[in-house]
Amino acid sequence: MKKLKSVESKTQNRLVVLGAGESGAGAAYLAQQQGYDVFVSDFGAIADQYKKQLQDWNIRFEENKHTEAEILNATEVVKSPGIPEKAPIIKKLKETGVPVISEIEFAGRYTNANIIGITGSNGKTTTTSLTYFILKNAGLNVGLAGNIGKSFAYQVATEKFDHYVLELSSFMLDDMFQFRVNIAVLLNITPDHLDRYDYKLENYAASKFRITQNQTGSDYFIYCEDDPETLKVMEGKKIEAQQLPFSIKKKLSPGAYLDQDQLIIHILKEHFQMSINELALQGKHNIYNSMASGIVAKVLELRNETIRESMGGFKNIEHRLEFVAKISGISFINDSKATNVNSTWYALESMSTEVVLILGGVDKGNDYSMLKDLVKHKVKAIVCLGKDNRRIHDAFEDDVEVIVNTFSAQEAVQVAYHLAKKGDTVLLSPACASFDLFKNYEDRGRQFKQAVKEL
Repeated sequence: MKKLKSVESKTQNRLVVLGAGESGAGAAYLAQQQGYDVFVSDFGAIADQYKKQLQDWNIRFEENKHTEAEILNATEVVKSPGIPEKAPIIKKLKETGVPVISEIEFAGRYTNANIIGITGSNGKTTTTSLTYFILKNAGLNVGLAGNIGKSFAYQVATEKFDHYVLELSSFMLDDMFQFRVNIAVLLNITPDHLDRYDYKLENYAASKFRITQNQTGSDYFIYCEDDPETLKVMEGKKIEAQQLPFSIKKKLSPGAYLDQDQLIIHILKEHFQMSINELALQGKHNIYNSMASGIVAKVLELRNETIRESMGGFKNIEHRLEFVAKISGISFINDSKATNVNSTWYALESMSTEVVLILGGVDKGNDYSMLKDLVKHKVKAIVCLGKDNRRIHDAFEDDVEVIVNTFSAQEAVQVAYHLAKKGDTVLLSPACASFDLFKNYEDRGRQFKQAVKEL
C-alpha cells in the first residue's frame, strides 16, 4: 500500500488543464479542491455537460483556442491523453520547461488507495471491467477509472475508495512519471497508434512498460508469457515487482495456465481452478483476459467461490463483441470498439459461423495481412463502412468474392442483412477509428444497434 504524500498548500501554484473532456474536467475539480489557481483550455468546442460542470464549479475556461499568455505561465500542466506531443502548445510548454503530466499522475498524488493498473493493445477494457466486477462482488471498496467510467481525478476528489482498477492507455502512461501501480497487468503488445510513436513498435512497447516504472518488490507485474513483444522487452529490462505470468501454451507456477479445459491459477499458496466452458467470456482471447483478472483476485486473496461466480456471471461491456439481436436466424454483433486490426483478429477468431464483416473507417496505417487467413476461412462478404475504402479492397479482393462500399450504419446493416443467410453472423468489427462518419466508436456502435432494430 502506498503512503499518502504530504501535500503542501498549493494556493500559489497555477495549474492549467489542456482538454476539457472527462479527464480534464475531473482534474480541474480536484486541483481547485487542493487550492490551485486553475485554468482550463480546449482547442476544440467543450461538450455541454463539461461546460456546465466548469461553470458550476466557478473554474475559468476557454474553448476553440489556446491563449498562450494564459497557458505558458503555468506551474504545471495536466494534458488530455488525446493531445499529441507534437501539438504546438505542448512543444512550447516543453521549451519553456513547464512540466506536462497526465490526469492519472496528478490524481495519484492525492490518494493512498491500492492501484490495479491494466494496459495492453487489446482486451484492456474487458479485463478492467471484469477485474472491477470481481472485486466489487467480493465486497471490496473499489473504484473504476482511467479510460473507462468517471475520471480518476474526480473520484479521488469525491470518493474514498481503498482500491482503484484503472484502464491505462499508452497515451496516459506517456505522461506518468512518479505514479506507482501496485498490481500492474500487461495483456499484450501489438501494433497500434504507431503514428504517435514515430511508426516504431519498440517505442510503443516502451510506453506500455511504463506501467512498471515505479514498482517495488512488494508490488506485482502480471503479463502474458505467450506474447513475443512483451518477452522481447523483458529480456533487457529489470523489473522490481514480483512477476506472475499467464499462458495457454505451457504450465506455469507461479502464474496461470490451461490444463485441457481447466483454467488454473497457482500463486504462492493460493490455488484456483475453473472450467473454461463456465466462463462468461468465451474465445481464446477471453481466456487470457480471465486469467489476468483471476490472478489479480488471487493476489488480493479473494475467495475462490466469489471469483468463480463473478467470472461465470460477468456481462461484457457495450461495443465489445456485444450481441445485439437475432433476425431471420442471422446474429448481429457489435464490436465497434475494435479500432485496430488486432482487435478485429480476436473478434473473427471467436466466431464459429460464416461471417459478413463490416469493416472500415479512419485507417491508422493498418496492416491487414494478419487478417487474411481468418477472412479466407470465415468471411463470406465484407461491407466497408468509411469514406475511403481502397486499402480494404486492395487487401482482401483475392480472399472474398463480395466487397461493398457503404457510407452510413443504416446502409451497412441493410446490405449485410441481404448478404447473410440463416445461421450466419453479421459482425461490426471495423479495425479502424470512427471519426470519418461518426463522433466516436460509441456513436458508431449505437447507430449500428439502432439500424439492426429497424430491420
